[in-house]
Amino acid sequence: MRIFFFAILFFTLHSNAQTFTQDIANFRNHYIADHLKEERSPIKYKQVKDLNFFTPNKKFKVTAKVKLLEDHKGFTMLTHSGKKKHYYKYAQLSFTIDKQAQVLYIYQSKSLMQKKEYRDHLFLPFTDASNYIHSFGGGRYIDFVLDDIQNDTLVLDFNKCYNPYCAYAGGFNCPIPPKENRLDIAIQAGEKLYKGTESTHK
Repeated sequence: MRIFFFAILFFTLHSNAQTFTQDIANFRNHYIADHLKEERSPIKYKQVKDLNFFTPNKKFKVTAKVKLLEDHKGFTMLTHSGKKKHYYKYAQLSFTIDKQAQVLYIYQSKSLMQKKEYRDHLFLPFTDASNYIHSFGGGRYIDFVLDDIQNDTLVLDFNKCYNPYCAYAGGFNCPIPPKENRLDIAIQAGEKLYKGTESTHK
């Protein structure tokens, strides 16, 4: 009976691991495809090979507790080009990684809220201790929609964080993550430094 139980447990864990890995693989395939079909993207067909990712790691997929905020005033978020963008602070995310408590904030763009297709879009820009070493110094992003929040929780998968266009070329209005979204730990998950141009990362 015990052998049967452990066999079922092993099969379940193995199956979950395969599902997780396949989910990340699907996300990256769609991510690359989006780059290639987006006219503004600085990544072209021959440059796809220079996109660089960490090995998927389940440690960096966590469930965050969501505290909704009533920010009716908003604030200005600077961009790498110097242009200013207006955002509202939508919610606070509380979670743990390696038994260390962490906090991040997600935002809504004032301009995108005026567009029907992006009205429910949530934006999470962040920096962490891997920046300038293994990941883009200007931070990385994760996207959500309002329906991703269920029962005051949100699945936060850093394996799906990605670089802004500014990681590949200049001239883009990429938001700079606010200081409140600086993590002291290294998030060794998601997209790494772009291998195409060393000067971009300095």
